Amino acid sequence: MPESRPVSAAGRRILLAAEELFYERGITAVGVDLIAERSGVTKRTLYNRFGSKDRLVAAYLAERDERWRSLVRAAVEGCADPVEAVTAPFEVLREWGEGSGRGCAFVNALAELPDPAHPGHRIAVDQKLWLRDLFRGLADAAGCPESGALATRLLVLHEGVLATRPLRIDTLSDTAELARALVRGAVPSPGRGGRGAARPSSNVF
Repeated sequence: MPESRPVSAAGRRILLAAEELFYERGITAVGVDLIAERSGVTKRTLYNRFGSKDRLVAAYLAERDERWRSLVRAAVEGCADPVEAVTAPFEVLREWGEGSGRGCAFVNALAELPDPAHPGHRIAVDQKLWLRDLFRGLADAAGCPESGALATRLLVLHEGVLATRPLRIDTLSDTAELARALVRGAVPSPGRGGRGAARPSSNVF
């Protein structure tokens, strides 16, 4: 992620404008002139704060990623049953997806930023890999064998919900139920009772 620095009031306005414009219009379609105009600052101020458009893109994605991870962590920690915790990221989509008519910002970024060396590309990739690893850690904590394969399947289901968001149809309910069925089917019946009272470990984050 980009270097963490305190964000000034002007920097915050720039980030807010960049997020709205990048998400709604696309990263490559939006220039720094429009972002500066929308945020009420000069281009010089924008460059002084972020250095380049690439770094501004990375800052936008990094901040969005941190908000997402915070919501997921809170949802997982709120689950008393480790089996239910495995599918908590699906429930987060109910809140996260509101107002997100263009689908997943990270998938969109990967489509627009194919160069692996671009800092925004790296953040988008890390966001997806983090979720896969989270699914795997939660599956391990719930006692699921073959947790790696299960994590990949859950990631594919999760991404499918995001990909179909622009269609304006509810794919989340059925997909979340399918994910729960996969997890329940992966937990050995004799072992579930012994783990049911456990809390998800913070180590999975």
